[in-house]
Amino acid sequence: MTPINLDTDMPVDEIMERWPETLRVMIRHRIRCIGCPFGSFHTVADVAAAHDLDKAAFAAELLSVIGLDSSNETQSTFEEETAEPVRNI
Repeated sequence: MTPINLDTDMPVDEIMERWPETLRVMIRHRIRCIGCPFGSFHTVADVAAAHDLDKAAFAAELLSVIGLDSSNETQSTFEEETAEPVRNI
């Protein structure tokens, strides 16, 4: 299994979409990124700064809940596609 890596420059919307279990971390810290139109622009680092959280500790907390259930890990929209294109025969 590939280790999970959380890039602190990743938008929080993508994190919450890829790993829904991170929603409870957001709620616990009273972070209102859920459904916020800026979630696609704000990164983990931005959210930590805006809510006076230690970036490393916040990222570690997100990683800890992601690690509890990594079975729903999907490819980032920022990662290159590696699949072969579909060919019509």
